[in-house]
Amino acid sequence: MSQTPLERSVDRVAQALRDYYRIEHQLDIHDFVHEGDPGSRETLLLREGHDDLELRLVLPRLEDDQAQGIDHFLQVVEGVSHFLLVVERARVDLPTTQLELELQAEVDKFVVLSQEGTAQGRRLHSRLYEQVRFIDAAASEAGARYRLANSLAARFVHRQLRHEPHERRRRFRHFYRVGQTEKIRLAS
Repeated sequence: MSQTPLERSVDRVAQALRDYYRIEHQLDIHDFVHEGDPGSRETLLLREGHDDLELRLVLPRLEDDQAQGIDHFLQVVEGVSHFLLVVERARVDLPTTQLELELQAEVDKFVVLSQEGTAQGRRLHSRLYEQVRFIDAAASEAGARYRLANSLAARFVHRQLRHEPHERRRRFRHFYRVGQTEKIRLAS
């Protein structure tokens, strides 16, 4: 059975992030992905029980007449990033926060797009962190969180651009494995 364009995107992003960060768990992400309504945004739904965690990743449906635009692809990256980090943190019994999920997703957008050769590092940095539009108002809790995550990711990624690829990868891997407090310190 052939995959849908959304399934192919999810596979591509999940594999890129697993390889880059050497993520050990191998859950089949497709068991957790559901298509949302047209025009919806990515959403990771989770419910924590006593000894379990229920997850559902809702990604926007790609309409047949719609070319897979960068916004749709970045929503896939963000959703897959959230999913993988939550699963990894649960695996090693560490907490995470909404801010950390957003911060990691902003860094992961750079990681995925730079691996695909989409743009040179500085040009990609500009596109992801400077030429950005936010949906949520700056005064809202979500708007403030997204802006802070974007700003922190911009600073962290900018500092890494001066390093050779091997060292940059080592630093990105370290960033992935630390908690929110250390991520903020590394980005500040």
